[in-house]
Amino acid sequence: MSLVITPLLDIPLIKTGDDLVQIIWRGLRKNSIQLDDGDIIVLAQKIVSKAEDRWVNLALVKPSFQAIELADKIEKDPRLIELVLQESNQVIRIRTGTIIVEHRLGFICANAGIDHSNVAGNGDQSSDWVLLLPKDPDASAQAIRLNLENLNGVKLGVMIIDSHGRAWREGVVGVAIGISGLPGLVDMRGKRDLFGYTLRITTIGAADELAAAASLVMGQADEATPIVHVRGFPYPLREGNLKELLRPKEQDLFR
Repeated sequence: MSLVITPLLDIPLIKTGDDLVQIIWRGLRKNSIQLDDGDIIVLAQKIVSKAEDRWVNLALVKPSFQAIELADKIEKDPRLIELVLQESNQVIRIRTGTIIVEHRLGFICANAGIDHSNVAGNGDQSSDWVLLLPKDPDASAQAIRLNLENLNGVKLGVMIIDSHGRAWREGVVGVAIGISGLPGLVDMRGKRDLFGYTLRITTIGAADELAAAASLVMGQADEATPIVHVRGFPYPLREGNLKELLRPKEQDLFR
């Protein structure tokens, strides 16, 4: 078995309203890739957010009293904190320069996933522009997958990924925030290991494993490779979603 992850080169800068399906389709043809059953397309969150018009200009944001008070404590722009609060279910932790929240989509992340890097509001280089996460990444992945399948007549998976930190490790890694047509978790319970022992608790975060691998190929700076093609995913494709990967609050020892 081999896993092959190929970046689609010459992807243009994405603007509001761009058709990501057609951009992926052209990218595949430019890179001489013919889609097969079981292939997966992985997209960086930023291009999905840009296409879906998730830009916000901080100059137009009026911070609430709560945002002003919190921003003073952690020494951040109160306009940014207002957006973080709007995009979050709950503030989990704060310290100077950092706010950790439960995003409205259910996962834990810094700054509600709001991004300043590699962001320019439809060509405006002003530092006041920020980018929110897609409103419904699972739905975005689903729409892209169904359209690609209709164009190509094959069964695919599509995943949208972002970079997150982890409570117990340094550094950011790619994680899945939107899934369609592939498993988030793979349940290995009941299977036997190399020595015949029956696995009892093992579940694999397969989507996050693939997201981390794809992120290595995409890069984090100026690589301009926000879409990758994956062949050789070692598990059967099926319908999946982000919720599979989210640990219930009552089982989360880091809250």
